[in-house]
Amino acid sequence: QVQLVESGGGLVQAGGSLRLSCAAARYTPSSFSRIAMGWFRQAPGKEREFVTAISRSGDSTAYADSVKGRFTISRDNAKSTVYLQMNSLKPEDTAVYYCAAQVADGDGYYNRQYMYDYWGQGTQVTVSS
Repeated sequence: QVQLVESGGGLVQAGGSLRLSCAAARYTPSSFSRIAMGWFRQAPGKEREFVTAISRSGDSTAYADSVKGRFTISRDNAKSTVYLQMNSLKPEDTAVYYCAAQVADGDGYYNRQYMYDYWGQGTQVTVSS
């Protein structure tokens, strides 16, 4: 069982930045290094959508077209934490952001919701115009 704790959401003006964190509680660094991670988001009235994903080692990443060049996913396996740096935020980035985790056999990334077994509780990001 992976317990994920997200933080870092909030209210920001368009063009601003936020950094989200997702910590895998009670996971040792060696165990966390076996887990592929991802971020998804759900805007009001819309379905949850893929944002970005990162492999166990951090060597492979993937991004939705809507966030490429603005968002960066990274991980610190020593801290059992994954980060989402969001720059040049737009009002359309407003959503609840969820991190997700999946124990991975290989060092690939997962970019579909059904690929993940574990989810955080979500953190609200609001971008004002």
